[in-house]
Amino acid sequence: MEQRHFSQQALSEWMKHDGPDSDIVISSRVRLARNLRRHPFPMLATSSQSEEVMKQLIEIGKSDQLAQVGKFETIVLSDLNELERRVLVEKHLISPNLANDSRGGAVILSDNESVSIMINEEDHLRIQCLYPGFQVQEAWGLAGRIDNIFEEKAEYAFDEKFGYLTTCPTNVGTGIRASVMMHLPALVLTQQINRILSAITQVGLAVRGQYGEGSEALGNLFQISNQITLGQSETEIIDNLYGVAKQIIEHERAARSRLLTESRLKVEDRIKRSYGILKYAAIMDSKEASQRLSDVRLGVDLGLLQEVTPTVMNELMVMTQPGFLQQTFKEKMNPETRDVRRAELIRKQLRGQTEFGGA
Repeated sequence: MEQRHFSQQALSEWMKHDGPDSDIVISSRVRLARNLRRHPFPMLATSSQSEEVMKQLIEIGKSDQLAQVGKFETIVLSDLNELERRVLVEKHLISPNLANDSRGGAVILSDNESVSIMINEEDHLRIQCLYPGFQVQEAWGLAGRIDNIFEEKAEYAFDEKFGYLTTCPTNVGTGIRASVMMHLPALVLTQQINRILSAITQVGLAVRGQYGEGSEALGNLFQISNQITLGQSETEIIDNLYGVAKQIIEHERAARSRLLTESRLKVEDRIKRSYGILKYAAIMDSKEASQRLSDVRLGVDLGLLQEVTPTVMNELMVMTQPGFLQQTFKEKMNPETRDVRRAELIRKQLRGQTEFGGA
């Protein structure tokens, strides 16, 4: 994998494959937060201390044990420009926090980009595993295997009473954050979403937008994740998320069936209007693009729209983001220019054109 391969294609290799219930669950993710004993946590570390941690963890990343998991490449964040870091965020390969403060930061990426090992983010080490569709248990299995490799070679900050010690108190304990990214348009259209989301928060889960804490749930995409990391085992946390997500999938399927039975013509009209606007609009802001793409994705999943494939929809989710737009057209853009270029890109993608020219 060439070091800047990530910025050339919108879709990571793992996103090109279907997973269980992939019409509703876009992806499953497990992230583990770890820190090294006898080293200041990143927020208190000097540049030299951060550099020392980075070198140690990168060296572990070159081990034969990790090579048995897959092929990996290390990217030092200071080697990337601001736009390249932004593209990594938009592809969910690093966090906004690591992109904004790359001092002593790095990421170890698998060749298919399903594994992202962040160094000197909020914690010394954050191991992230991504799977297509509803595969949170599989993601946990891989994350645990990689965690064991690092724990064998680095001494973690661990307390017998509190578990793994982390910068943020909400991660203390198991240090695990498990989540599923779900597309729930039918629950929104049938006005059931608020009731469902309220019930989710009452069972110890959190609901966020697609970029995590503080982000808006655009395009009917909701990230459902655990809130509790202390007092429960990793298995209990994963099982709880799995059980709740399974119920949400069933509710979304029931809502989609209801739409087809009771409001088919109205829903079909909405979907095809959005498809027409996406195919011919000259200006498109990110919020409208997210909503129109959600409508079209629903049409594809319901079999009401045959002209578009799920892969194209997945590509457009990433390609219409500000960083990737600028990378694609190879020009720095103000918001107004981005809206014009976004519309152009969507038009070309929906017509099967893949060449994009810069200004």
